[in-house]
Amino acid sequence: MQRDVSARLEVAVTAPATLEFQIAVARQPGLEVAESLVFELDGRVVTAREILGPHGTRIHQFTVGPGHLRAYYRATVLGAALPEPPADYDRALYLRPSRFAESDKLLGFAAAEFGSGATDVQLAARVAEWVGRRIRYVAGSSDPIDGAVETLLSGTGVCRDFAHLVVALLRALKVPARVVSVYAPGCAPMDFHAVAEAWVDGAWRVLDATGLAPRATLVRIATGRDASDVAFLDNHGGEIVVHGVRVTASVDGPLPFDDNVRAVSVR
Repeated sequence: MQRDVSARLEVAVTAPATLEFQIAVARQPGLEVAESLVFELDGRVVTAREILGPHGTRIHQFTVGPGHLRAYYRATVLGAALPEPPADYDRALYLRPSRFAESDKLLGFAAAEFGSGATDVQLAARVAEWVGRRIRYVAGSSDPIDGAVETLLSGTGVCRDFAHLVVALLRALKVPARVVSVYAPGCAPMDFHAVAEAWVDGAWRVLDATGLAPRATLVRIATGRDASDVAFLDNHGGEIVVHGVRVTASVDGPLPFDDNVRAVSVR
């Protein structure tokens, strides 16, 4: 499958800042990626330093003064990423509560709602399906500092909120789970997308409670505990205003059907 993705961001920098972008496709064995990434401040090219993170994540970091910053990314992705080797550390880390996936606050609720005795495959699918029914997708309905508990109480959210709630509930049920930012062909509204991954039957399987895009088409960008690890832009020490984000993602041919039930990995 050929997948073509792009991102363009317009950012006003009003005070000197160190910026970190996570918009490049993750570097994974099995993928052939032809890409270009350009940063410009007031029309002048800015050189970024690439920082390699876990699961192929790439951070592009640089420091700039005030001005109008543009970020352009484009990639053609061929092939399928090879399955990630199992890591005991990951399975331990992704069982812990985190800033936006407060599984420790949902232990009793998760046990009462989902019980016990199901296989991991059944449990992960049931949790994702439950979140998809319980939460309504409403653009702009949540605050960037909202976590899984706020999403459960409000009953509305966007993709990151769905992912946080799925992850928090699974961790509360002793299933390792994490958040992945992706390019998502077929997603509507088109944007950077967030999904959950759960350790199921010896592999990381993707769960998308929103059902907004076929899971087989997803392209991994960053992987982490929650949105604090996978944010497309982070700012240290300065002041910025994001004026525009435009994301595209498509496949060469028709979008595949996704029943959102069978086990699928991000490839």
